[in-house]
Amino acid sequence: MSTKISNSVIRRLPRYYRFLGELQKLKMTRISSRELSERMGLTASQIRQDLNCFGGFGQQGYGYNIDLLRSEIGQILGLDKPQSAILIGVGNLGRAIAQHINFESTGFHLVGLFDSKEALVGQVVRNLPIRNISTIDEFCRENLPTVAILCIPKESAQSISAQLVKLGIKGFWNFSHYDLALNYPDIVVENMHFGDSLMTLSYRLQGSTDTNEE
Repeated sequence: MSTKISNSVIRRLPRYYRFLGELQKLKMTRISSRELSERMGLTASQIRQDLNCFGGFGQQGYGYNIDLLRSEIGQILGLDKPQSAILIGVGNLGRAIAQHINFESTGFHLVGLFDSKEALVGQVVRNLPIRNISTIDEFCRENLPTVAILCIPKESAQSISAQLVKLGIKGFWNFSHYDLALNYPDIVVENMHFGDSLMTLSYRLQGSTDTNEE
């Protein structure tokens, strides 16, 4: 895509996808930008501008075909081409993510779990055995995952991320609090900081005029 899409637009796409899925469950077949804006708390103009970044999906006087629009957004998000993912660190957070995230519906296929604690090795989570981290090189060469989910301490993230990049990992979902994006500008990184999210909530509770954007 030749036009640079803003990060704020990209971050709204999953929300559009989710809301359109809810409309499908209601057996709705089409919706206007005005109706969608009322449901999502955005302006109709914002919705049209966002979707126009990827081409014209609506039809004057008809609105949006819900099934078609959701399918198109799913393709834009890459949900039709699942990426293989591994998860490093199967403690409380890692285990919860492995058990409760619906990877398949979000464009990923979880293929391996790894931890350095011998007490965890061999346990089965989500029908996957937890493997010793020492076996990760061989596993990656055989299974070719492209994404790693890091649920490990910050002090462990630097060395394991360097190892994973060499093994062909192209993207990280990073819960380690080590900012991988600074070290690997060519790698796709989503740094997840729960504390940052709480501080953002705190800011918005101070009576700011921030938007309701999710």
